[in-house]
Amino acid sequence: MAEPSQDRTLVLLRHAKSDWSVDACDADRPLNKRGKRQAAETGRWLARHVPVDLALVSTAKRAQQTWRRACEQMPSTAPCRDSAALYTHDGSEVLRVVRSLPDNARCVVLVGHNPALEEAVDRLTGTWVEMPTSALAVVRLAAWQDAGTTPGTLASHGRPPA
Repeated sequence: MAEPSQDRTLVLLRHAKSDWSVDACDADRPLNKRGKRQAAETGRWLARHVPVDLALVSTAKRAQQTWRRACEQMPSTAPCRDSAALYTHDGSEVLRVVRSLPDNARCVVLVGHNPALEEAVDRLTGTWVEMPTSALAVVRLAAWQDAGTTPGTLASHGRPPA
């Protein structure tokens, strides 16, 4: 029997480095200087390697800023939706988001947080990768609704230079 085609691409992107010196609650913590540079580098990488159809971004300020800065480096910007569900530390919540993605989206970026993203990559691919700030993991899947039950392939992972 032939292996199922893995024609969906999921990019899990951890927000860039946040500014802990700011007196703000967790959800309102912004990016620091390094994070702003990291987010821009991520955008340049995405522009060269991944044709994004849709982005879902955690409602946390640092995640929103990460995606905005990344988009500034991309020739065109895909539709973007805020996702309160991605403001989580639980990989199961990330998988629920993936399973609910629209079938017509072929390449989706999720911008979120740890440990949820590390857990999600592990459950999607069977491979544990560290996701420091601004890291991304590119996962190939056969179908969104099967995420976490049908193994995907870890196509790439890493982070831009600091």
